[in-house]
Amino acid sequence: QVQLVESGGGLVQAGGSLRLSCAASGRTFSNYAVAWFRQAPGKERELVAGISIGGTTTYPDSVKGRFTISRDNVENTVYLEMNKLSPEDSAVYYCAATLRLWTTAAVTPGYYDYWGQGTQVTVSS
Repeated sequence: QVQLVESGGGLVQAGGSLRLSCAASGRTFSNYAVAWFRQAPGKERELVAGISIGGTTTYPDSVKGRFTISRDNVENTVYLEMNKLSPEDSAVYYCAATLRLWTTAAVTPGYYDYWGQGTQVTVSS
């Protein structure tokens, strides 16, 4: 299995940027599809970005054009670049991974088998 550790969260003003990192250890990371989810208090966990083993990416409309996911299989790390942040982006951000084939189901939390502990992102107005 793979272990995931997120970092890079913090407090930022509206309009600012953050880059989150998800460092993986264990099995061959390049074999895993990876995604970033977020969960705000009282809300369901939602996908903010996903990337397949081949580099195909997916984003919901709420972050499209502002967030970018990328992966470095040499460093075993997936990044989430977040720009033009707003208070609505405040949440705990989680990295998740799976060996399953990339399908339309990859937008749901249940598709993923491995999760990090999360990192808090707070955007002040």
